[in-house]
Formats: sequence, C-alpha cells, structure tokens
Amino acid sequence: MKVSILGAGIIGVTSAYQLAKAGHEVTVIDRQPGPALETSFANAGEVSFGYCSPWAAPGIPQKAMKWLFMKHAPLILRPKMDAAMLSWMLKMLMNCTSDRYAINKSRMLRLADYARITLADVRQETGIAYDERMQGTLQLFRTQEQLDASAKDVKALAADGVPYEVLDRDGCVRVEPALSHVRHKMVGGLLTPKDETGDCFKFTNALAAKAEAMGVKFLWGHTIKAVDISGGAVSGVHTDKGDIKSDAVVVALGSYSPLLVKSFGINLPVYPVKGYSLTIPITDVTRAPESTVMDETYKIAITRLGDRIRVGGMAEISGYTNDLGLARRRTLEHSVMDLFPGGEVGKGEFWSGLRPMTPDGTPIIGKTHIAGLYLNTGHGTLGWTMSTGSARVIADLVSGRTPEIDASDLSVSRYA
Repeated sequence: MKVSILGAGIIGVTSAYQLAKAGHEVTVIDRQPGPALETSFANAGEVSFGYCSPWAAPGIPQKAMKWLFMKHAPLILRPKMDAAMLSWMLKMLMNCTSDRYAINKSRMLRLADYARITLADVRQETGIAYDERMQGTLQLFRTQEQLDASAKDVKALAADGVPYEVLDRDGCVRVEPALSHVRHKMVGGLLTPKDETGDCFKFTNALAAKAEAMGVKFLWGHTIKAVDISGGAVSGVHTDKGDIKSDAVVVALGSYSPLLVKSFGINLPVYPVKGYSLTIPITDVTRAPESTVMDETYKIAITRLGDRIRVGGMAEISGYTNDLGLARRRTLEHSVMDLFPGGEVGKGEFWSGLRPMTPDGTPIIGKTHIAGLYLNTGHGTLGWTMSTGSARVIADLVSGRTPEIDASDLSVSRYA
C-alpha cells in the first residue's frame, strides 16, 4: 500500500518507521528542509511514561486564575477573537472533574506504557543513540499542599500498575544529589523510576535515516495544499511541487492538523499551546540533574541531556504565534537557577514550539469517516513520550490489524 505521512516531526517519523516495517511504500512530506525542525526540535527532553497527566484536572480553573497573576507564571493566556480557542478552552474546562481526570489519565497511561515497550524495541532494532538516560522523573514539591495533591496521581499510578515512590527531602536528594544545595526549598517528591530522558531531535533524525535506508521517501520543502479525495476515499496528496498518489494518508501535522482536515467536516479539537525551552551547557556536574526534575511550582522540567541541561515548560495560549518573549526566558532561568544554581544561563539557547493539545490530554489516533484518512496528532507535551506507541498503533490500523492495546477510545470519534 502507498502511504503518505504528512509531517516529519517525532510523530511522523516514528509512524514512517513502523509503517515501513509493516511492508508499506511510505512517503513523508514536510515543508521543512529536514526532520524535527518544529515542535520536536528542542522540547523538554523527558520521556514521561509515569509522569503523564492531563492538564485538565480538578482545581485547575482555580489554579489558573492564580497563575495568571504570578511573576513566573506556568500559564499565559492571550485571549483573542478565535472561535477555535474558545471552543477548546470550554471543552478543557468540562474535563476538569475528578471522573473525567481519572478516565483521561488512565487512557494516557495505557498509551504511555505501550510507548515504553515500543521505544525499547526501536532501540534494540536500530541501536541509535540520542543522549538517552533511564533514571526516572522526580516531580518536586516545594509545598505540603503540592505533596498532598499528588495523592490523586499516586492513586492512578497504582491502579494502572505503574511503579512510583513518594519521597521526603532525603529521598529527593538521594535520587538527585545536586539538590542537596537547596534541600530547604522542598518538602518531598514523587519519583516515577521507569521514566527516561533523551534528545528528541537527535532521535528523530537518527530514526529518519534508518527509515530512509528501509526505503522510506522523504520530500523536503514541500508545502501540503490538500488531501485529494475521490469517491469518498483518499487518492493522494496535493503539494506546491506536485501530487503524490496515495492509498492512505496519515495526518501528523501537530497543531496544524485541524486546518488541513476541516474542509472534510472533521472538527479536530487540537489547539496550539506554546511551550518554551532553554538549553544550557553544563559547567559543574555537581550542580546538574541526573535525569529530569519537574518543578511543580512553575511546571518546568529540568532535564540532563549529555553535557547540556534542557529547561522546558510553560503553557501559553496565544494561537499560532511563535515569538520569543523575554519574560518567558526569565521564568526558565529562575526555575533552573533556583534549584541548580551556578549554571551559565546567559549562554543558553532559547526556543519555543507549538504543542498540539487536546482538551482531554489524550492524543487523537485512528481512522476518520473518509476511507484511507488517518490521524496521529494532538499529543500536547507528550509527543516524545508517546511517539513510538502511537506509531505502532497507527501502523496496525493502516495495515488492517488489531492494535496490541485498546485503541477504541483514541480516535476523533470520542468527540462526536
């Protein structure tokens, strides 16, 4: 079968690899000159199989109001006359209940745990290196209120059989020795030991090279104009450089996916939520994290990537804008310097990307009402985490096989 994949970020490239393994003739189309040059380029670097939660949670509306007035706010809202933004925010608020949170988190953990298995498979099959570490995520609590609130996550982790450990100050320092310098600033933490870290850009490029060696064709610098439909089924892809005949099309365009499929009557509730990162060279290993420390106060992840520290986070709801605000850089610098002082933040590389978020936190993976048109998008902050699992699911669906995990509640039909 001829399969065209739209988008060459982490989701598109992992999908290409799995579809090529399944025996399909795969073409990847992207407007950029190479893989992972947009949202996958400099994300936080955490592969969070256990630290995996929907943003829509009980108490979030109240917290959001407080965050909007914080100097170093984890949430930035720039409202505008945008029906898609308003609709997405209302749907997200509807998911901020205990019942919805439990359903959504369990669904996300199911996919994330599958991604843990499939990522290990890809590593074994390819032998690629990407500054990977397997030392877990430490969610760091600065207040007792934060520690108490983690009980709902602990309950969900236990219910799904995901390993975890609730830590006191000494336990946090045992896991991350560099925190000994600031032990007075924390009350405890939640460790998910099966979590990993790694450079998503390096991984995506290395896997793209493996996929190309398997016969996958990459069309760089091609602007996608439309998906061609004939007789109610996919027939190809129309680009600014010509048409590509296709039996199936996988839309993996992240935040831009809704814009492409809207004309087909597919109301895809994916909206861009901008995140920022700062990549800093390590000058003193005794003041650097071993893995990922998630600063719960500022919702910022501080991750070790080889000889660098990647500081990433925040959620800015401002539409399809990708400017670099100096205030956002100051927030990243404040979080990392407060926990790991002494780094040369002035030398850090500042970046922003548009995360494709769904209102319930779960990505949208599966068929549409158009034969041959598939979606693999809406992963939000967890595209790197869920990529290999999502790719295996979509490859099975395109191939007419039943996925190894329950994927019935992952498709866009759940929003019908």
